[in-house]
Amino acid sequence: MPKMKTKSGAKKRFTLTGTGKIKRKHAFKSHILTKKSTKQKRNLTHVTLVSSADMNRVKDMLTL
Repeated sequence: MPKMKTKSGAKKRFTLTGTGKIKRKHAFKSHILTKKSTKQKRNLTHVTLVSSADMNRVKDMLTL
């Protein structure tokens, strides 16, 4: 049997922490930034963790 391939889009978007949690970036931070407030842009900068509801789906995409 061949190995399972990782989804290349997920590979670029998620990183694994040392304790096995998955880090992600916030959405809405890439373009059309002029109409967003400075506070909103600053709060979207920080990295957060994938929620427990989406964890299994993301692990399947990363073949973990």
